[in-house]
Amino acid sequence: MSLAPNPAQNTLLAALTEGVQERLFPHLEETPMPLGKVLYEPGDKMRHVYFPTDCIVSLLYVMESGASAEISVVGNEGLVGISLFMGGESTSSRALVQSGGTGYRLLGQRLVDEFNRHGELMSLVLRYTQALITQMAQTAVCNRHHSIDQQLCRWLLLSLDRLDSNHLVMTQELIANMLGVRREGVAEAAGKLQKLGVIEYRRGHIEVMDRPRLEQMSCECYAVVKKETDRLLKPGFSPTGQPA
Repeated sequence: MSLAPNPAQNTLLAALTEGVQERLFPHLEETPMPLGKVLYEPGDKMRHVYFPTDCIVSLLYVMESGASAEISVVGNEGLVGISLFMGGESTSSRALVQSGGTGYRLLGQRLVDEFNRHGELMSLVLRYTQALITQMAQTAVCNRHHSIDQQLCRWLLLSLDRLDSNHLVMTQELIANMLGVRREGVAEAAGKLQKLGVIEYRRGHIEVMDRPRLEQMSCECYAVVKKETDRLLKPGFSPTGQPA
């Protein structure tokens, strides 16, 4: 049975001390985030930041032709809308819900005001931004140098890390759009994983049956992203490696 939505299901919000939570939590608005919902389009003026709890949001770069490719995924470890506190009010990417659920949104100005206190929230979201940049850079490398099979394994693992489940609701067509490849390539790669007993795929539902094998079949890109995210967002983080 799924838990009732709670801001503390988002790792960033849960990591804030009580004083910061008392300033922010009353202004959080619970927001349904169904599959396919677009949070913003390229060039939109952004008014809110979003904190997913049990959903996943893809950040996509969209070409003039309409073709798109995923540059990163955000789940319960992060937030959507870093442009608001990085000095801009818009972005060149599209934010699309790729696995439906619930999240919380907050007026961007409230986050900026807390950020400008130069306290713990500033440190936390800047570290998260560094982790997100690592994911974007590794995704670019992966899409250029690794096979569709490896890309699919990486994508499945990153998605699973952001959900409290081993089950994804996802069509092959949507995965192909995320990876920027042909649907036939995704179908072939998914078929291989299913024959090996790594996943079970049926009508838009993917269940991972053998995660250790999935990690073995992925390229090094997944491990790089996970290691850096865990390092930057672990409790008591210290850049020197000493206890904070």
